[in-house]
Amino acid sequence: MLISEEKLKELLVDPGHIKESDFDMTQKEALGKDITLERLLVEKGLIRDENLGRMMADEAGYDYIDLKKANIAEIGPDLLDIIPEVVAYSQKAIAFEADSETIKVATTRPDNYPFFKLLEKKTEKVVEPYYATPFDMDQALKKYRGDLMAEMQRLIKELEKSKLGGEENVVELVNLIMEYSHSNLASDVHIEPLTEFAIIRFRIDGILHKVAEYPKKLHDRIVSRIKIMSKLRTDEKAAAQDGRFAFDAAGGGQVDVRVSIMPTTEGENVVMRLLMQRGRRFSIDELGLLDNDMKKLKAAANKPYGMIIVVGPTGSGKTTTLYSVLQMLAEPEVNIMTIEDPTEYNVEGVQQTQVNPAKNLTFPTGLRSIVRQDPDIIMVGEIRDEETVDMALNSAMTGHLVLSTMHANDAATTFPRFLEMGAEPFLVASSLNVSIAQRLVRKICEECRESHLLSEEELEILSEEKRLSELIKEISGEEDLKEVRFYRGAGCKFCNDTGYEGRTAIFEVLEVTEAIRNLIVQKESSDIIRRKAIDEGMSTMLHDGVSKALMGVTTLEEIRKSAKA
Repeated sequence: MLISEEKLKELLVDPGHIKESDFDMTQKEALGKDITLERLLVEKGLIRDENLGRMMADEAGYDYIDLKKANIAEIGPDLLDIIPEVVAYSQKAIAFEADSETIKVATTRPDNYPFFKLLEKKTEKVVEPYYATPFDMDQALKKYRGDLMAEMQRLIKELEKSKLGGEENVVELVNLIMEYSHSNLASDVHIEPLTEFAIIRFRIDGILHKVAEYPKKLHDRIVSRIKIMSKLRTDEKAAAQDGRFAFDAAGGGQVDVRVSIMPTTEGENVVMRLLMQRGRRFSIDELGLLDNDMKKLKAAANKPYGMIIVVGPTGSGKTTTLYSVLQMLAEPEVNIMTIEDPTEYNVEGVQQTQVNPAKNLTFPTGLRSIVRQDPDIIMVGEIRDEETVDMALNSAMTGHLVLSTMHANDAATTFPRFLEMGAEPFLVASSLNVSIAQRLVRKICEECRESHLLSEEELEILSEEKRLSELIKEISGEEDLKEVRFYRGAGCKFCNDTGYEGRTAIFEVLEVTEAIRNLIVQKESSDIIRRKAIDEGMSTMLHDGVSKALMGVTTLEEIRKSAKA
């Protein structure tokens, strides 16, 4: 480590960047694992990698280099040849810039003077060391590995030639697919059989991208390898199967993979979801909630009992929102328990249970057992049947804070959905603290973000969408849409010329007030409840989305796709 752990604690805890209890717990966890303290602090989301790197470099008296923002993508063979691959990995150093007199070297060990002296002797140039974080260095060292896509294509060609055998190539190909997907920050990997070929697609920031294809005759061998890794039956090709496995990603960190295999007319379709397994930290302040909505959520979460329900379609980030609330509430004196299907992330300090129908461990039976475990806070992965509804509501009424998810289009629709599943109106009205609806939208890349005025074509489209047009005028304060300035990504190397990098959510936070409770008891429709909530100050998802588009967080196009006008 560049500085001592004691000094690091002083730098982070004293100014209030990290709570002392969080630092001490992370330090203790790092001792028991093959991982450095600074890496674990970043992995848990306690501090950003860039901020930690800059802080450590300043304290130690070295220059800092943020390789994510430097021209790392342009490091070519000439620079890589300065420090051979084996040496680069062992010394954690890579040359990122050079001229006739100097070489700039990024390294996690800027005090490695013997190595720099040898490098100066070899090159007859002055070496200027810059501190780079372990995360940045791991990404930079991948430059030595060449193009993973090219390696995948090579293996596919070799497999085409070999009618039998070549199983080591199948193993290597599947490993490369997983590594390539992880390095591209993919959330899902799709392997889909077509008539003559099978294609591999990655879901990145919510959008599917085709990355490779291979002849159909190789498909069964690749699927069999995935089945073996997932401990599934290789001889079963006519039934759906679900499994999971874990792999160690390059650069550290274990990735948990959920596998779903479904028979189709063209063969078995494979979808794999990638989940970071170790101690991911979910910060409620990073969800993207605007101030007023954040106050409502925190107020509901700090109540000793009641229910917080998050609704939306599959893949809208509902579970992440609940984990963020759990992370905020996780204290040594609080007993938090969950029943999930599946357990997507391991949260420190939370007792998590996964549904297992084969062992009669379902949401209702698991929830019944959890109530007998003296919990303060309960998370139910999803409310989907009458028995779970009844138990969850009664738990919320009897001194427990209950968190859960449900499929509904908006926050107001939550209440009729409860009644459809047999819940008593007075029980729903008395138990619910807040209902949150959300959708995910892509964020504009910060490196290439630019402002723009609406084009004639966009203005023409908006002229047909009266509600959206009025909202834009209301929030921006402009009467003429031609004067309203929005933002977009121009496209750059950091976002692969897409203009987007990462995702955030747009929200609708409906606080259950006395007036809303009366409407629920009277079994009023979701439209009436929604109008009342808006009258009381609720921002709709469309309103929240337009606000974020005007702030430059996302684009108007993303909002139009995700929220109803």
